[in-house]
Amino acid sequence: MRRYGVPEPYEKLKELTRGKAITKESIRDFIEGLDIPQDAKAYLLKLTPHTYVGSAVELARTIEHEVNNILNGVIS
Repeated sequence: MRRYGVPEPYEKLKELTRGKAITKESIRDFIEGLDIPQDAKAYLLKLTPHTYVGSAVELARTIEHEVNNILNGVIS
């Protein structure tokens, strides 16, 4: 939402989730109601807990790089 300039994105998510059960339908309705491009909505609607990895790949590569530096005696 921040990427597309949606005002108060954290507050909107808080309103959606605070004290309520979160369902697939409530998430879908929330995403469909966002004022963001349709392709962004489609991307969000495809995400599941099983497919979302966030920054995990980038973090793993960074850690691997740092470990290799340590093992090779290079300090960054």
